[in-house]
Amino acid sequence: MIIVIKRDASKEQLMHFRSVLEEKYHVTVNSWQGVEATVLGLIGDTTQIDEDWVNAQEVVESVKRVQEPYKKANRKFHPDNTVIELPTGQKIGDGSLCIMAGPCSVENEDQINYVAERVKAAGATFLRGGAFKPRTSPYSFQGLKAEGLDLLKGARKVTGLPIVTEIMRTSHIDMFESVDIIQVGARNMQNFELLKELGKIRKPILLKRGLSSTIEEWIMSAEYIMAGGNDQVILCERGIRTYETATRNTLDLSAVPIIKKLSHLPVIVDPSHATGKAWLVEQMSLAAVAAGADGLMIEVHNDPKHALSDGAQSLTPDQFDKVAAKVFALKHAYDEIVNG
Repeated sequence: MIIVIKRDASKEQLMHFRSVLEEKYHVTVNSWQGVEATVLGLIGDTTQIDEDWVNAQEVVESVKRVQEPYKKANRKFHPDNTVIELPTGQKIGDGSLCIMAGPCSVENEDQINYVAERVKAAGATFLRGGAFKPRTSPYSFQGLKAEGLDLLKGARKVTGLPIVTEIMRTSHIDMFESVDIIQVGARNMQNFELLKELGKIRKPILLKRGLSSTIEEWIMSAEYIMAGGNDQVILCERGIRTYETATRNTLDLSAVPIIKKLSHLPVIVDPSHATGKAWLVEQMSLAAVAAGADGLMIEVHNDPKHALSDGAQSLTPDQFDKVAAKVFALKHAYDEIVNG
């Protein structure tokens, strides 16, 4: 249930009303102060709450029952966009366009440092790279693991770019303490024990959409993290599995405006994993910007033909230079059109 409070309600009136709701109906009341109004979100069994009684209260502007099962990720509870801000100053969800770029897998020091320097020069604001790699085949390269994390940290020291990398299990959380943004991959989107543990830390979590997950299931996974107390969640659309075989996955760009309508969380798009083809990354990146995405995650490798994983979908640094220039130009034009 969502209750909008009148703008002229006093702080004392609001506190009294909240205490009555909590004591009388045994619900948890969350409060969000928006630009236009204060919104109360009631979590718990609200079936016994009389809407007529609520509407009769002096401080209440309106009341509405919520059908969606997620509360904390719901825009109805939190009208303003969530902006993720890192200690180093980078922001996601503030209206700017962030780009997370780097290799699918960290392979060696020279590789990750070179790619990091090149993507930063082209305008990337985050360095992505896999240290722990979930692969379909047990015989494929599984990543450098702890060594890969150290190499990412070294590249961060060289370039100043915050690092984004994927976590695989709860026992690795301490190992990821110095990672700037922890990524939960598509295969772990519904690893609820992992999500609950990530809810206990205060670090941005990049949550990729599951291979065949609905939008509601995806948001509900974000809810697991937020229910634990961590509201720094970034959603990443990376394509879903359909009957189409022309691409690795089917990139669902309609998810971007749908998420924007349903949730206040920022959403970025990964055209590399979605299409699986380097030559499609530029067009899908531009389309993602036009759809209103808060950012992009793009795979860049210095030598894609000899990459240890996902070389076919990786751009070279030179190709990334051109893509980055085009998406930033489109973003500028988009903002002028949308904002007048």
